[in-house]
Amino acid sequence: MEPVRMVLCVLSVLISLVSDRLVVLASFSQAMDSDFTFSLPAGRKECFYQTMKKEASLEIEYQVLDGAGLDVDFFIFSPSGQLLFSDHRKSDGVHTVETLEDGDYMFCFDNTFSSVSEKLVFFELILDNMDTEEDPDNWKEHITGIDTLDMKLEDIMDTINNVKSRLGKSVQIQTLLRAFEARDRNLQESNFDRVNFWSVVNLFVMMVVSAVQVYLVRSLFEDKRKIRT
Repeated sequence: MEPVRMVLCVLSVLISLVSDRLVVLASFSQAMDSDFTFSLPAGRKECFYQTMKKEASLEIEYQVLDGAGLDVDFFIFSPSGQLLFSDHRKSDGVHTVETLEDGDYMFCFDNTFSSVSEKLVFFELILDNMDTEEDPDNWKEHITGIDTLDMKLEDIMDTINNVKSRLGKSVQIQTLLRAFEARDRNLQESNFDRVNFWSVVNLFVMMVVSAVQVYLVRSLFEDKRKIRT
């Protein structure tokens, strides 16, 4: 039993060391993402601001989920007011901004060209490389006494970052698929209402035409001559 206890002690020490290091490794290559859905009234323009650091990455993807035409104007401006990207009358789009200056980046959705239709807009923001002030090699200072374990922490870090990146991409794809599904459902419901409306109109017209035809046919066989007595 004594060798078994020795093995269990060694394993417990290894697990505690690796768990402490994985907490440090999990903090690398952090990417933040968020998504929003809002209503854009007719004739209105809505702008949003995102604070970014220099040499970071900002990716934005948008879709028009509901509204006549399923289109909107889109603009991205730098903190200095320079126009970076612009889309005109599009239903969706993807843009990536490599930030060259610190400050608030502004992106706007413009529906001023429509005077009647309200738009339902979905957009997603993905922020990467926001912690540029930290040295990515600082984690090595926290690793002590690990050489005897014959472990490659760099490989572990690469694996964790790879898994995190793939999971983040999966979440992003699922969010976009839900947005596509919402847009298609709104379009189908709109088409369903249109089909029902025009079906009722056609039925009413057919009934009126049938009544007029019956009246005209009956009037052809009526004897309108007056009988004198």
